[in-house]
Amino acid sequence: MRERILDAAELSFAKHGYEAVSTRAVARDVGATQAMIHYYFNTKRELFDAVFSRRADVINDERMRALNAYERSAGKKVTVEGAIAAFMDPLLDRLDTGGEGWRRYLELVAQVGNKHEWGGEVMTRSFDPVIQRLLAIVRKALPHAKEDALYWSYHFLSGAILLTLSETDRIDRLSAGICRSTDIGAIRPRLIAYAAAGFRKVCEPHK
Repeated sequence: MRERILDAAELSFAKHGYEAVSTRAVARDVGATQAMIHYYFNTKRELFDAVFSRRADVINDERMRALNAYERSAGKKVTVEGAIAAFMDPLLDRLDTGGEGWRRYLELVAQVGNKHEWGGEVMTRSFDPVIQRLLAIVRKALPHAKEDALYWSYHFLSGAILLTLSETDRIDRLSAGICRSTDIGAIRPRLIAYAAAGFRKVCEPHK
């Protein structure tokens, strides 16, 4: 029942946003009573946090293992491209082949990432350790980079990632169908190349 509640809440939060969802509506969707929702989760925020952390724990574990494996295999020859690929591949794989549950969840991540009031706190708690791991490897590839340049570079990368997770059809319309926001095979190499070039340019020493 707990998993059914989380699945129903995940769908509702992704579709309608946090503010528009009530525990009563989630109970109705799952065929339970509101009291049963509160048996597992005391508040709507507690329910939301459980929804968010459930898949965050999975994807963070996959990304951390990918980053560690890349660093071991590359040794002293780490590259910005390799680090970014290890960081993003588990995410893009889930978006591409993980099914509707993962697509809904990643859409929810994109929404939360753009929430000014409390989204930053949720993203910090959920994703900062793996982001810091990425930057630790990038520092090896760009040993002369200043700290502020690294963090600005990640800031811009995160914007590209959140837009990709949203899968809006903006680029579909803009390109008259030449490009598709759901074409992960096309997105992956271009996003890695774009982000890596950005890191190198922003982090290059100023004369």
